Amino acid sequence: MTNPNVALLLGSCLLYLVLTVQSAPGKLNGRVVGGEDAAKAQFPHQVSLRYAGSHSCGGSILTRNFILTAAHCVSDEDENHVITPVAADRFTIRAGSNDRFSGGVLHQVAEVIIHEGYGNFLNDVALLRLESPLIFSSSIQPIDLPSVDTPADVDVIISGWGRIKHQGDLPRYLQYNTLKSISTEECEELIEFGFEGELCLLHVVDNGACNGDSGGPAVYNNQLVGVAGFVVDGCGSTYPDGYARVFYFKEWIKNHSDV
Repeated sequence: MTNPNVALLLGSCLLYLVLTVQSAPGKLNGRVVGGEDAAKAQFPHQVSLRYAGSHSCGGSILTRNFILTAAHCVSDEDENHVITPVAADRFTIRAGSNDRFSGGVLHQVAEVIIHEGYGNFLNDVALLRLESPLIFSSSIQPIDLPSVDTPADVDVIISGWGRIKHQGDLPRYLQYNTLKSISTEECEELIEFGFEGELCLLHVVDNGACNGDSGGPAVYNNQLVGVAGFVVDGCGSTYPDGYARVFYFKEWIKNHSDV
């Protein structure tokens, strides 16, 4: 395949340029397409990451104090390609609600921790330390990190408040869909992105992640296996979606949080 267009999956607007896989990022550009409404408390680990009070990305509860999301959701890049965290006081998270406008609880983010190797679509993970701990309930629960690496050709569930179609609207209520994992070798063949820290998820046309899903979870065997990162040639295309492979980042997560 020649130079597929790759876009990061931030909230309701493109914040990065649309880029080819081979290019370095310029300035940053994720309803789950083809998804359906989630049931109440079906995804108690899912949070809405909010920038200046509006939904921008997804995230996953790891502990009472820490959320896992995508680095591109919480960073800025200058003209010299120097990446810095966005000020933590710009971010809150909503937990315990399928409604991105109301319900659940809002918590202030106290610290943004970006993977030191983030850049060029690689190592796209970040941790958020909350100002006050979450109180767990039936609708607010942590999710386990993967005990083993995610195999190819298994069903993986994604969820989020991303656009319902390419350049479409954001949904009010949390959506979910089921995608299929593929091998690193097949990912390299299809989109030239066979990085060992990447989990590529295949889907039929008009399904998959979209803008607003970034940072949100991919789940297999009730464990968090992926963090939403990018799509190729627009949402719901024939190409797989790119997720950070959580198993690859397990030690980094443990070393920078209280997991």
